[in-house]
Amino acid sequence: MKFYKSVIFLLTVSSLILAGEYQVDQDRVENLVKFISDAPMEDFAGVTRKIDGYIFWEGDDLLNKSEMYFEVDLNSLDTGIGLRNRHMRENYLETDKYPFTHFTGKLVNAEVAKEGEYKVTAEGTMFIHGVEKPLTVEGTLLSADSGFRIQTTFIAALSDYNIKIPQLMFFKIDENMTLELDFYVKKVEQQ
Repeated sequence: MKFYKSVIFLLTVSSLILAGEYQVDQDRVENLVKFISDAPMEDFAGVTRKIDGYIFWEGDDLLNKSEMYFEVDLNSLDTGIGLRNRHMRENYLETDKYPFTHFTGKLVNAEVAKEGEYKVTAEGTMFIHGVEKPLTVEGTLLSADSGFRIQTTFIAALSDYNIKIPQLMFFKIDENMTLELDFYVKKVEQQ
């Protein structure tokens, strides 16, 4: 059964999108990156639409010859409170030294969930605050106009990335941040 699903997936992908590069569609106002802190005393989210990057694969070999790179501008994160934004950028993320976070990787698993929807797994490296860590992320690729909608949710522990939170602030900032990404990529037309 798994072999059958894999064959269907490859045929579907091949017929939809033979080799190509897909760039983040900067014109989509729906693009959203959210960092969520669920702390004992205070919950908040930092949101931005400033995501850029690409996903690429050769031929119809989506899994073995794929690469991806996505980055988020951390200076654009907005928590809804100006002072909190400044403290987050200056004291914790140190965006003057580390203005971007990025993920570099490749697809390692893909299965058809239903027509036009694929459950995928990517393995790679996450860079935050000057630290790179291996990361495996599961997500969904949904067929969309001239490309795909990509959705994923995962956890990043602040201590893994040497982000120090003062003891007093542990009640206001969660050690484990939930990251939610929902954005669109469109096919890059070859010239």
